[in-house]
Amino acid sequence: MSKKGESSQLLQEFPDFTDTMHSLVAMERIPAGVVEECREAVAMARRFNRTVARSYALELDRRMQEDPTFLPWELVEEANRWGFFTMWIPKLFGGKGWSLSSISPFVEELASECLAITNLIGVHYFGYSILVATWNIRLIDMISREVVEGEREGRPCLVSGAVTEPEAGTDAEEVELLARARVRCHARRVEGGYVVNGRKIFISNGHLSTWHILIACEDLERPDETMIAFAVKNGMPGFFFGRMEKKMGQKGCPASELVFEDCFIPDENLLVAASQLTGMKRGARELGMQLIDFVVSATRPGVGAMGAGVARGAFELALRFARETEVAGKPLINHEWAQCLLAEMYKNAALARLSYMEANYSNSMYGMAKLLSFKPLYYYNRLIPTSMFDRWMPAANSRQATTAVFRKLVMDGQSDAEARRASGWASLAKVAGTDLGVRNCQLALELMGQAGLRHDRRAEKCLRDAKLLQIYEGTNQLNRLNVFKCLVAPAAPEARAFED
Repeated sequence: MSKKGESSQLLQEFPDFTDTMHSLVAMERIPAGVVEECREAVAMARRFNRTVARSYALELDRRMQEDPTFLPWELVEEANRWGFFTMWIPKLFGGKGWSLSSISPFVEELASECLAITNLIGVHYFGYSILVATWNIRLIDMISREVVEGEREGRPCLVSGAVTEPEAGTDAEEVELLARARVRCHARRVEGGYVVNGRKIFISNGHLSTWHILIACEDLERPDETMIAFAVKNGMPGFFFGRMEKKMGQKGCPASELVFEDCFIPDENLLVAASQLTGMKRGARELGMQLIDFVVSATRPGVGAMGAGVARGAFELALRFARETEVAGKPLINHEWAQCLLAEMYKNAALARLSYMEANYSNSMYGMAKLLSFKPLYYYNRLIPTSMFDRWMPAANSRQATTAVFRKLVMDGQSDAEARRASGWASLAKVAGTDLGVRNCQLALELMGQAGLRHDRRAEKCLRDAKLLQIYEGTNQLNRLNVFKCLVAPAAPEARAFED
């Protein structure tokens, strides 16, 4: 047997054991209560699919085909009644405080029925994740409690993430590309705040959201060093909605244009700027990349879960068709070619699930929410009622010192290796899940033939919806490069990513 020191050195050789075995490492580090939360989340999603999504998905798709400006408020209100918009808000800020690890299985389950409805519900947490990644505790608390109050009063309060611009999309999600991106959303410092000019496009849920977490730059010549984030609320002078995009798929989740024309945003709505982060161990550029990685490490596994969900949904449609259809005098399900195809589809859905779960483990242990996965804090958060947090946390959360402490703990507390693992596996899960989802939709159409092209058979909608997954949350091309940068390049120190 090798000595302990030698074993440790061997395990750090490529591929590093810690980089590749997140599920094993998580067995001793992730609280056991997370498993029960995942079960509850999946059961709740199945109830929602059976009672709401299944009967409404095709109707919503047809309605959006006829009127691309239609806003599905009744669906938003129904999801609000189910409590979906506060489930993953920490109890610290008035929410239900479910573990972040349970959101991806929930998303997969919803996506097995309809990706548009899934995105409408899930993308609220994309905006919320940008909010949390700034670690501005005062504004996180204020906006979270508005979402909770909106649920209580039956008036949904959603959060959108405003990142993509007409000339800067995927390149806004990687700091090396951001340095060369044609960013146009500019924030100019004035007395008492900032004046913002620019446009954001393809903002999911834009027209449906109350708050918008806006990413802009103070110097358009140095966007990678001057990134700045604001919380913008509907009704602010100079902010208004533009067009709604006419999309191929996921039509039920509107994609909006947000327009800022001399929009004054007061200092109290500033989430984070480079000038606020002096004294941290990273510089402005590295902190900008960390903020991006905090967000995508949490959200890309969710998109991978959507891919797993549509992969499973397409498989279930094909399986049902094979059981109901006769070919050459016997059920299609008993033809070996059909059995091989269905086995391939099952395999694809299973591999997509394994990849997003591995990324979930990685993010729980190394991402921005790793503090909440620390067992004592997890069980404290789970056992203490939200009402008790509500008595004393709002006052504490309003203090500037609380923000400073959290930023120091979370930002400085994450090592470069941890950031690399979480970001790399998030991209891997996103690419694997979405590619396998599209492939299963194609295989379902091959098995079903002309029947699969009918709208009421749902398979063609699955393919239209699934294709978008390969494009948003960073195109799959960018995510492959990020997998190389984070997980492959460490084995080749001479390698350089994102330089072409």
